[in-house]
Amino acid sequence: MFRGATSLNLDAKGRLTLPAKHREAMALECAGNLVLTAHPHRCLLLYPQPAWEPIQAKISALSSFDKQSSGLQRLLVGFAEDVALDSAGRLLVSPELRDFAVLSKEVMLVGQGSHFELWSKDAWRAQLDLVMQADSFEMPKELEGFSL
Repeated sequence: MFRGATSLNLDAKGRLTLPAKHREAMALECAGNLVLTAHPHRCLLLYPQPAWEPIQAKISALSSFDKQSSGLQRLLVGFAEDVALDSAGRLLVSPELRDFAVLSKEVMLVGQGSHFELWSKDAWRAQLDLVMQADSFEMPKELEGFSL
């Protein structure tokens, strides 16, 4: 279970050091074999490889003749890259994915339970601002009646 938001830095080569608490979980869950891909919100998704495989299978099974489906296939599967943690717990974010998510030095790694989102720090702040606008926040229908 991946939780929490962590501010990190990409090094000059585009490498990101995964926090130690998550490195251990990744080593157990997938031996450090991960999949990094694009998300429509201009962030990146980082999955343990075994968790990504059923998602890719489901997306790939969609009709390539449907505009929305083929767009998602191009984005999620087309950008998907196998990445591995090195001995220092770092992973390389390719120039293509850095460009897609407009990542520079400062990034945010945000746990989403089964995976992480990777955001530029500026885009993450903008995303939070959108969520926190009182007049635009609505609970999804699936959570009607839900209480914290």
